Amino acid sequence: MMSQLSLSAINSSHIEELSTSKKEPSWLKEYRKNSLSIYQEMPIEVSPLYSKYTDVNKMDPKQVSLSISSDAAVPEFLNKRVSELKNTTCIFQIGSNIISVNLSDELKSQGVVLSSIDDALNNHNELVKKALEASNSKEDKFTALNNAAFNSGMFVYIPKNLILEDPIYLLSCLSVDGISTITRNIIVAEESSKATIVQELYAPYSSKQQAYLELLNTHVGVNSQLDITTLQMMEQSAVNFSTRRTDVAQDGKINWYLGLFGSLLSRYRIDYYLNGTGAYVNDSEVIFGNNEQSFDLQTNLIHQSPNTEGRVNEKSILKNKSKSLFKGMIRIKENASKSQSFLSGRSILLDKDTKSVAIPGLEIFTNDVKATHSASVAKIDEEQIFYLNTRCLSRSEAERVIVEGFLEPLSRKMSYQVRAWIAYLIESKWSGRKLTINTDEELRKFIEIEETRYNEETDIEQHYKYR
Repeated sequence: MMSQLSLSAINSSHIEELSTSKKEPSWLKEYRKNSLSIYQEMPIEVSPLYSKYTDVNKMDPKQVSLSISSDAAVPEFLNKRVSELKNTTCIFQIGSNIISVNLSDELKSQGVVLSSIDDALNNHNELVKKALEASNSKEDKFTALNNAAFNSGMFVYIPKNLILEDPIYLLSCLSVDGISTITRNIIVAEESSKATIVQELYAPYSSKQQAYLELLNTHVGVNSQLDITTLQMMEQSAVNFSTRRTDVAQDGKINWYLGLFGSLLSRYRIDYYLNGTGAYVNDSEVIFGNNEQSFDLQTNLIHQSPNTEGRVNEKSILKNKSKSLFKGMIRIKENASKSQSFLSGRSILLDKDTKSVAIPGLEIFTNDVKATHSASVAKIDEEQIFYLNTRCLSRSEAERVIVEGFLEPLSRKMSYQVRAWIAYLIESKWSGRKLTINTDEELRKFIEIEETRYNEETDIEQHYKYR
């Protein structure tokens, strides 16, 4: 194990040692070094409009420690979850270590691949190289950092025509030794395949700031479907930066549910490229912040072919002194007529020191499209609180009822299990409990049975303003 160095001191010799220790091909070493020089030159935010509001400086590069390797011990709080998943299709990452991969012989024989990024570089070189090259370091400082210094990662491959009934679990946790993780994850779903993926992100408490820096490429093939849920449940001593690029081919479909609950700072940049006719994206994002947490999300829909459809719905609940910044862009290119796109960011503020900013945008280069965006930021309605008080609810109980109603339109699009997990995590934050999920029967109480109470199209057609 090499000596630790802080992120503020990262240099080409660290990249050289990292690449050499992994016996990487020369093209990858050059890719890393080029990305490092871009990282060192780029500003934290490219857009002056965004830099005015961002809290990215909450990450302290002098505290963030890097090393080629890290402790592989499973933190005690995760033992129950790890044992619960031992009979599922899953991959566990602790720090920079892939500690176990569970993949049945049946799925292996059908061509499913679940491995570390290092193994994938050896066994699926072309797919990995294609994903790496699709990532443009010049777009964002932290994309460049990840391309330069990733020391771990997961690779998921779903072959053509395979339909998986059971989910694949990707569980990542920062290591107990305080070392930060820079990870490169790749998900490939080939033509006419279908899969469900659940990504769980954890961090133990650390006396100094620890970072989970992720770059994730997802490829959705022709006529394939991916349902992905990301639940971020990290301790608030950690920071989480994630850059995600999804390419959707003709008639491909992706539903992505993102629940951000943990970490001091979460900075997500999410790009959806709708590359083929009929490509479809549905992205639902739930944020619940308390204490001094900051959430910085940028979600972009890039329509590159006709008859594509994209929907992004973000909702934030903010308590204490927490903040959210929602940046989004709908970009409909010249060749993408007859496309539909919807982008919405809404926040509900529960305390006077909370803050939320929404900056949605449109760039439309063709005719015959339907594109619309909306944003609202509002304090909780005291009349609603008063009404619920008259029904014998305390203020805290009334706030929870209003929050449930605020999230209800979004949760209707989720599966029972995802809705249960998100409700459980919100309940945990209200109660000050440790953030973890499980599959216990007790979660059933969080699942509402009625199917017809809410028409999910209402949000898009009517653009109500939450009061």
